[in-house]
Amino acid sequence: MTNTTHTDPLAQDFVKFSVDAGVLRFGEFTTKAGRKSPYFFNTGLFDDGAKLMRLGEFYARRLLASGLEFDMLFGPAYKGITLAAAVAIGLAKEGRSVPYAYNRKEAKDHGEGGTLVGAPVQGRVLIIDDVITDGASKREAADMIRAAGATPVGVAITMDRQERASDDPASPRSGVQYVEQELGLKVLSIATLADLMQFLDTTGDPTLAANRDKVAAYRQRYGV
Repeated sequence: MTNTTHTDPLAQDFVKFSVDAGVLRFGEFTTKAGRKSPYFFNTGLFDDGAKLMRLGEFYARRLLASGLEFDMLFGPAYKGITLAAAVAIGLAKEGRSVPYAYNRKEAKDHGEGGTLVGAPVQGRVLIIDDVITDGASKREAADMIRAAGATPVGVAITMDRQERASDDPASPRSGVQYVEQELGLKVLSIATLADLMQFLDTTGDPTLAANRDKVAAYRQRYGV
């Protein structure tokens, strides 16, 4: 299990923003894998212009600081569509305007046709999405990008849960590790579970701090 001892100011600001916006919540939630989680991060609740604007700014700051080279953004349907648009705006505010594209779930047989919408998919392409569960959807996105003649170079997400994608002891990797090791794509996250733990350790809000032990126990059981 990975331990983080340094403080990432951008990640701490993002966790606080997510809590304040009601996007990061504490309680008892069932994950896609059927696990009972003491926290839930729902990017669908970045549901107004102000929240989306700030979200795009957080993504942009993380991407620009990373040094990862990319020519355009790609947002996989459905959540990735809105996120890629927000990131494109965030990057433009930082002085870097890049094109973006996204896919339809079903091919359109009229108008411009096809499954891809937006700028031509070419060059080095960065996939924008919310989270990585098992990595399957990122493989699909990478395949679409390659089929268009471009090169996928990475994936940017909001929160890395840093937990095993499967309960199978033979598959101890997280979805992020799968994407990096098997797909060869660099994964950038605005924040991680370790950052969330640090936030709970240092918050002055006793109501939030009360969730710390449950989150720590979950990480101990499922973490990587």
